[in-house]
Amino acid sequence: MVTSKSLSTRGRTFVGVVISDKMTRTVTVQWEKRKYIPKYERYEKSRTKVKAHNPDEINAQKGDVVKIKETRPLSKTKNFIVTEIITKFGEENESS
Repeated sequence: MVTSKSLSTRGRTFVGVVISDKMTRTVTVQWEKRKYIPKYERYEKSRTKVKAHNPDEINAQKGDVVKIKETRPLSKTKNFIVTEIITKFGEENESS
């Protein structure tokens, strides 16, 4: 596991998929959550997208499953940092 030592983390932790890595040292991470609606006895799906700092030591690519943690505000929209890559894109199905 490669971590970034220069930024302290605090608060929330999420696991999501990198959907964009076009910005310099920044990735967009998305994850889905399901909410139960009792009136209709069904689930509603919703997505959350956040921008996260992508340190050079980690260098997450599009499609990777990553763990992100909350940190101090790094810019107007960046409040998270990628702490580790859980699964690289394309590696989970190579064994079959």
